[in-house]
Amino acid sequence: MNWNDTLSAVGPVFAQGLFLGLGLIVAIGAQNAFVLRQGLRREHVGSVVVFCAVADAVLITAGVFGMAQALGDRPELARGLALGGAAFLAVYGWRALQRARQANTLDVNSFGQGLSRGAALAQAAAFTLLNPHVYLDTVLLVGSIGAQQPAPLQGWFAAGASAASLLWFSALGFGARWLAPWFARPRAWQVLDALIGVTMWVLSLLLVRHVVNGL
Repeated sequence: MNWNDTLSAVGPVFAQGLFLGLGLIVAIGAQNAFVLRQGLRREHVGSVVVFCAVADAVLITAGVFGMAQALGDRPELARGLALGGAAFLAVYGWRALQRARQANTLDVNSFGQGLSRGAALAQAAAFTLLNPHVYLDTVLLVGSIGAQQPAPLQGWFAAGASAASLLWFSALGFGARWLAPWFARPRAWQVLDALIGVTMWVLSLLLVRHVVNGL
C-alpha cells in the first residue's frame, strides 16, 4: 500500500477495530459489574479503569502482532482463521439477538464491602486475566482479524479495539452514577444486545468478503 492508500484506509480499519472491541466487551458480566460497582462507590475508579484498559490493550496488541507474525507466510491458515472468526462473530451476533429477547440487568451488589487499592486491583486482575474468554476473544479472535489487515494498518486496528476498552471502562467507572439506573433497566440491555448482534453480523460479512476478495 502506498502512503495515500494507507491514510484513506486508517479510518475504516480503526472503526472496524473499535466496533469489534465494543461488541465483544459490552455485555453483562463480572468484570463490567465490578468496574460499575467501583464507580458507584467512587473507590479507586481511575486505577481500576486504567488497569482494565491497559490489560486489554496489551492483550489486543500481542494478539494482533503475534498472529500477524504467525500467519505471515501461511495464507491458507490465515484464510481459515478468518472464516472461523466470521463464523464466531455470526454465532456471537445470534446469541446477542437471543439475549435481546430476554430481560436481564447488571447486578453490582455482589462484591462485598469497601476495598483497598491493592485489593481492588487484584480483583480487577482476576476478572480480567482469569476469564478464559478474554484469551479467546481478545487474543485469538481480535488478533486473527487484525492480522488480516495490511501491515501498515494493523496498529490502527489494534488502536481501535484498545480504544473501545478505554471508552467503555471509562464510561462505566466515571459515568457510573448516571449509567447505573439505565443498566438496571432490562429494556436497555435488550436494545444494546440487538445493536451488538447486528454489528457482529456486519463484521462477519465484511470478514467473509475480505477472504473472498483475497482468493
